Amino acid sequence: MALNPQLFQNGIPVPFVNEMFVLGRDGVEFEVDKIPGSQGGRVKAKGTIYLSNVRMVFVASKPVGSFTAFDIPLLYVHGEKFNQPIFFCNNISGFVEPVVPDDQHRALYSTHAFKILFKEGGCGTFVPLFFNLISSVRQYNQHVNTESAPRVDPLQAAATPVDEMMRHAYVDPSDPTKIFLQQPTPESQLRRRAYHPQPAENSI
Repeated sequence: MALNPQLFQNGIPVPFVNEMFVLGRDGVEFEVDKIPGSQGGRVKAKGTIYLSNVRMVFVASKPVGSFTAFDIPLLYVHGEKFNQPIFFCNNISGFVEPVVPDDQHRALYSTHAFKILFKEGGCGTFVPLFFNLISSVRQYNQHVNTESAPRVDPLQAAATPVDEMMRHAYVDPSDPTKIFLQQPTPESQLRRRAYHPQPAENSI
């Protein structure tokens, strides 16, 4: 996890080398605990969540104190759950381990609990892609690293088969998630992928 990762002026996260953004989802509420400088350590904000082949990045529509964005490496996520409460909106909850600088001690950093609440529309596009990416990242990590290896760089997960996943992604009409058909740039605007059936070759 990283607080306030680098963003383009339009609010889209600046990608790492070999990082591929899969989607952006507006209208979510994000909650996270143990944020330095926030009241009680907990932050709740509305904004957009971006999902790539290596991380999720929440970008607040308005800063909450010094909090503007939060970076969640998929490799460091655990205990993730999709919740469908009767009286509240659908959400994903989980925990993310902190990214500890090489010169710091692990005991100084706490695990964060987070929650992504889908306040506007469905989540039938976002949720399967999120769980598929986490599964792919873990499989790739197990394949590359032995159990005795030290904690790995989350960017090593960049070789996950995102292209294949995107070709077979189901687009839920009630989910306002925007799927990136091209990688975002500083000038990008979020656009939703729509499904247009191709006419039969011999149709009149």
